Amino acid sequence: MEAMSPRNGTWLDGLGEWAWPGTAPRAAVEAAPAAWVPALPLPPALPLPRALPQRRRRLPRRLRLARLAVLLAAAAGAFEGGLLLRPRAVALGGVPRAALADAGLDPFATAPPATIAEVSGDRAGSQIDAVSYHSAALGWRDTFLVYLPPGYHASATRRYPVLYLLHGDKQGAASFLRLGLQPTLDRLIDAHTIRPMIAVMLEADGLPDNWRNTSGPRYDSYVGEVQRLTDRILRTIPARASRAIAGYSMGGFGAMNVALGQLRSYSVVESWEGFFNNLSGELDADRPLLARMPLHAFVYGGLQDTVASPSEDRPWAAAMRAAGADAQAALYPGGHTFAPLEAHLAQMLTFAGRALRS
Repeated sequence: MEAMSPRNGTWLDGLGEWAWPGTAPRAAVEAAPAAWVPALPLPPALPLPRALPQRRRRLPRRLRLARLAVLLAAAAGAFEGGLLLRPRAVALGGVPRAALADAGLDPFATAPPATIAEVSGDRAGSQIDAVSYHSAALGWRDTFLVYLPPGYHASATRRYPVLYLLHGDKQGAASFLRLGLQPTLDRLIDAHTIRPMIAVMLEADGLPDNWRNTSGPRYDSYVGEVQRLTDRILRTIPARASRAIAGYSMGGFGAMNVALGQLRSYSVVESWEGFFNNLSGELDADRPLLARMPLHAFVYGGLQDTVASPSEDRPWAAAMRAAGADAQAALYPGGHTFAPLEAHLAQMLTFAGRALRS
């Protein structure tokens, strides 16, 4: 996790676990959600630790899927019938891989095939899958998680919008399941609050370095890589208006950075307890594009957050509006912990679901 020095605005490493007790609020900035945010009943709470176990930076590739299954099993009874791992090779839109490679259309055509392992299902009919493929951006075989909505397998032709999710420092893709992503989406879809969507939970091995490209793993490029792969192996609506990206803490910064840097790919962005350091240049560069590429944004923080300053959210939303985006900001009680994320997950998923084109 990184912390911001209130004097110089820089982000520092090494503060340990991602959970701190609250302190007095620093600033009175939008202490309630915006008026349009729906007043929804919250989903049943899942038991959450103060912080997920710290993850090792590199595990042997053959252990990654096994580790993923263990993390999912720890998600406290969110699934029915135990874990099911059924790997299968995935075709790319029904077009032979060799033909795609010859035409120069598919960057994955010469790599080992992606596989999907069915991890679990629930009573509502949704499903969690684990997608494994060789990532050129990361330099290893990566495994990320996918939520498939109820009814996904009932039709061979229906397509869905997609929400991409970026985790925080020393966490992982399974942290979104611990927050209650699956039952919350199930409930919102069943109530017709939002239309069915796919959710992709990316896996950065616990240390995503703000989801930026580095001299080693290129996390920013990895997000684009996963987006392109998802459009090839799942029945998505492969259009900007049907893609959203969100994340918490370091993932909140990453989501905003990726959305601004890949504006032609995403029409919705959310930052949960995130920060916006050094993103003004990207926002200014996007001004000409925002006039014809609407971007819907929601940012929120905790009033007692001592890690990601709550005083940044409202000014950043105002800067986005000035640049041509549709941006809202809010603060909620709480610090830089999982509890506010869990409490407001339904509202954030509703925002994304209603802004996406289905």
